[in-house]
Amino acid sequence: MALDLPALHRRLSAWPAGQWLFSRMVCARAPYFGTIAPRITVLEAGRCEGHINDRRAVHNHLGTVHAIALCNLAELVMGLLVDSATPADMRWIPKGMQVQYLKKAQGRIRASAVLPAPLHSAGAGYEVVVPVRLSNPAGELVCQADVTCWISPRRR
Repeated sequence: MALDLPALHRRLSAWPAGQWLFSRMVCARAPYFGTIAPRITVLEAGRCEGHINDRRAVHNHLGTVHAIALCNLAELVMGLLVDSATPADMRWIPKGMQVQYLKKAQGRIRASAVLPAPLHSAGAGYEVVVPVRLSNPAGELVCQADVTCWISPRRR
């Protein structure tokens, strides 16, 4: 039985530090994401949002949020979104990511991923491109990533 991630997020978010706990559970399952200390704030049908704080551990040599930390956050929110939306008889894997860095990333960076259309069961694999937008505290876009995922039938 697959885990209903949006329901788990909703249930935990009702508690103090629930979003923190959910985010830690995700990072325990996929440890590399823990390097950016993310916080998932929204996980619902068709949408996932999260943020990282501006701290030294995610900085580059310029003192701003590193480009790869931005990619890491983009992949995390996209992955949770796609994982929670993929039908039980299908599986997914990221195929590629097109990234544009639009301005220096400073302050808490918020990422938002939205599915362009519901994912569906199919007899053959198909691609879906998930747009992820990352913004600074002023709401200005600092990065945009389009992540291509391959959705295919599970092996029997």
